[in-house]
Amino acid sequence: MKIIGGSASQLLASRVASRLGCELIRVEYKRFPDGESYVRVQDDIDEVLIIQSTVVDSDWICLLQLIDACEGAKHIRVVIPYVGYARQDSQSHPGEAISARALAKTVHADEIFTINIHNPSILKYFSGKARDLDAAPSIGRYVSSLKLNKPIIIAPDNGARALAESAASNLGIDFDVLEKKRLSGDEVEIRAKHLDVTDRDVVIIDDIISTGGTMAETIELLRRQKPNDIYTACVHPVLVRDAVSRLFQAGAKDIIATDTIEKGVSVVSVAPIIAEALK
Repeated sequence: MKIIGGSASQLLASRVASRLGCELIRVEYKRFPDGESYVRVQDDIDEVLIIQSTVVDSDWICLLQLIDACEGAKHIRVVIPYVGYARQDSQSHPGEAISARALAKTVHADEIFTINIHNPSILKYFSGKARDLDAAPSIGRYVSSLKLNKPIIIAPDNGARALAESAASNLGIDFDVLEKKRLSGDEVEIRAKHLDVTDRDVVIIDDIISTGGTMAETIELLRRQKPNDIYTACVHPVLVRDAVSRLFQAGAKDIIATDTIEKGVSVVSVAPIIAEALK
């Protein structure tokens, strides 16, 4: 099996190739003067693994071009570590496109792997066998290595509860879910549902941090409960605009993220779980 790193996942692809002992093949990427993208796979392909996150629209185009360029391969596997548009998974108003469905239907491969996709129901729209991998235990092990003071991993809402539980499992780390209680028209109290965070190091975990607004608000409200240090963690560090500054200004000690999107805060690699799934 040969491995292709898409334009958005060069480093991650090289890490997976190293773990599997596979050849990482070169691809020529360029743009024509009119802005159209060009892709050329510079090797013969028999069995291939394409790794490409789809953070922006052009990443989707690149992924589809790579799949097409490998059309002659006997077996094509695709890893989409971060699936863009996954939050557009339903209709709020008549006539809206379910963009996650529309894009998933364009990906034709024998096997497709995603990592903590925002809504697993999207997997059924891919043409090949699709499987979602869980990076939360890897984040949990990283948190454990930090030797924090009585650490507790907290989900900001019930939607992230499974992620927090998965990160904390088998590590002897507590986990909980935050709940909000409105005290008045302009005053909200936020606290862990079951456990006291006073004088404890807290890690707030979610699947995606985008603008950082919700997470920053959560940090500010949680600080009233007198924890020790507060860390933020996510699988997918979208981190648009001033999200990083916003989180630190709110009082975050650090940001912990994986390399599904390759950013400066990507201290946890998902290469081991991809390699293990492929074995």
